[in-house]
Amino acid sequence: MSTQLPAFTQRQVSMVLDLNKCLGCHTCSIACKKMWNTDPGTDYTYWNNVETMPGKGYPANYPQIGGRTETGKVKRGQIPNMDTGYGRSWSFNHKDVLASTGQPVKLWIKPKEEVKWGPNFDEDEGTGHYPQDNHYFYLPRLCNHCTHPACLDACPRGAIEKREHDGIVLVNQDRCHGYRFCVEACPYKKVYFDHVRQVSAKCIFCAPRVEEGVAPACARQCPGRLRFVGYRDDQDGPIWKLVEKYQVALPLHGEWGLGPNVFYVPPMSPSKMDDRGRPTDEPRIPLAYLESLFGPRVKDVLNLLHAERDKKKRGEKSELMDLLIAYNWNDNFKLEPQQREVFGERH
Repeated sequence: MSTQLPAFTQRQVSMVLDLNKCLGCHTCSIACKKMWNTDPGTDYTYWNNVETMPGKGYPANYPQIGGRTETGKVKRGQIPNMDTGYGRSWSFNHKDVLASTGQPVKLWIKPKEEVKWGPNFDEDEGTGHYPQDNHYFYLPRLCNHCTHPACLDACPRGAIEKREHDGIVLVNQDRCHGYRFCVEACPYKKVYFDHVRQVSAKCIFCAPRVEEGVAPACARQCPGRLRFVGYRDDQDGPIWKLVEKYQVALPLHGEWGLGPNVFYVPPMSPSKMDDRGRPTDEPRIPLAYLESLFGPRVKDVLNLLHAERDKKKRGEKSELMDLLIAYNWNDNFKLEPQQREVFGERH
């Protein structure tokens, strides 16, 4: 792997998430939502969300409705449907429930309309058969601040910029005319449309915090210490060690050709059980499924993780395990304050 970046980016801030430590608590999503998405037009916007995998993700089935062509050109994808993609907010029968107090028939709170889909609608479902091979894991997602962002290429207004000094991709909402070509183009579907202000909006990697040397809110608030933040080229930082030195952090759907700068340490899993309840040599999470998400190197990564974990069990030193364990949460983040202005006036 190489740290070389295109000429228009001098440095690239990045994030690594260790999926072996995600609790599925959604603290990251709440921190992000409370900080950036409190306006009326961002009610279905989740710049950060946590998905249960195997599952449909959010918006539902996002890998099938965007991306690039095999030649690298922007592919006109689809805008997720509000009912079956994002999921509308539901109205509930609160008044009817209160009116039934003390009545012979007690009513319970439930949606007043047909429920089709919503965020985390399939949370903790997973797949498989209990107790043989049932499994699931949590996958937090945010904008990947790609090296070659499809949203930037798709915007005819030039309203999207990838900053030179840190590689963060931002939307200048003063230039945006709400065409939503960026929403169509992003295969990760991490660009949203503010239906009140009629402009696009996306994760800004907490740019004002990064400029002060502070990690994004989703990373700082994570109780599992699974997020690492720093620059791709900083050989003393956690990102370079996990992505380049040990090569245990992999991009999500790297085959899409966008060069994502958010990476994942794939999840390890216990063994399947045979018909008599005895463990087998086969992991519960199928290798083929993990490869469909993180590429063909998953097996090598898992083998290295197991080997380093065994070294630690034997009392031997392992820089990789010490890094992933994160004894001191401050060591997860390595950022320096910047003397830069945020691109545009509103983001």
